[in-house]
Amino acid sequence: MGSVEVYILGQRYTIKGDAPEEHIRKLASYVDNKLKEIYNLSPNITPVKASILTALDIADELFRLKNEQEEMNKYIDEKTRTLTALFD
Repeated sequence: MGSVEVYILGQRYTIKGDAPEEHIRKLASYVDNKLKEIYNLSPNITPVKASILTALDIADELFRLKNEQEEMNKYIDEKTRTLTALFD
């Protein structure tokens, strides 16, 4: 298990984990950019509220992508059944 130092909103964090360093840096950069977006919209927001709004924004992205993936899987399954029926 390695550790990587990253900066989020100017604060230094040491992240420990098994993921490759580049992956951890990309994640930290993503979170940093999302937090900056929130601060640009509401510059006087508290750090805790900004963090919660950022977490909700990222969770919304995750749920939307999962839903899109499920819909795509259903579409692929349907097309697979249709193609399979042509060979029967």
